[in-house]
Amino acid sequence: MEPSDEHFMKAALAEAHKAFEIDEVPVGAVVVSKGKIIGRGHNLTERLNDTTAHAEMQAITAASNYLGGKYLDECTLYVTLEPCVMCAGATFWAHLGRIVYGARDDKRGFLKMSGDILHPKTVLAGGILEKECSNLITDFFRKKR
Repeated sequence: MEPSDEHFMKAALAEAHKAFEIDEVPVGAVVVSKGKIIGRGHNLTERLNDTTAHAEMQAITAASNYLGGKYLDECTLYVTLEPCVMCAGATFWAHLGRIVYGARDDKRGFLKMSGDILHPKTVLAGGILEKECSNLITDFFRKKR
């Protein structure tokens, strides 16, 4: 039996905690293929001084390297926060089969801009471990104030 969405979202949350510990916005992501994590990532925008170093981008790059190809049509991206427009666009070009996110991002999430950014074959699901994902981000910004 294949592990549940909650199982893989917990792995994405573990990545988000890594970002939290290094004072990055705590977003984490994993890419799964055939029940196995093949890519992991967490935000590194501050550490790398790179606005494109989002968790999703790190995980997609790792998964593509693992598979030896740029298309991830048989993969699922688990990410703790709804992707931004940039990351949603990257999933389009990667032909990601499925995206599962934890918390909505009402300020910068791609759904605010347009739900049409994803590849037409990509399946979207949200709200998995939403409270845990949301609380981590809230705690991070509360600590900043």
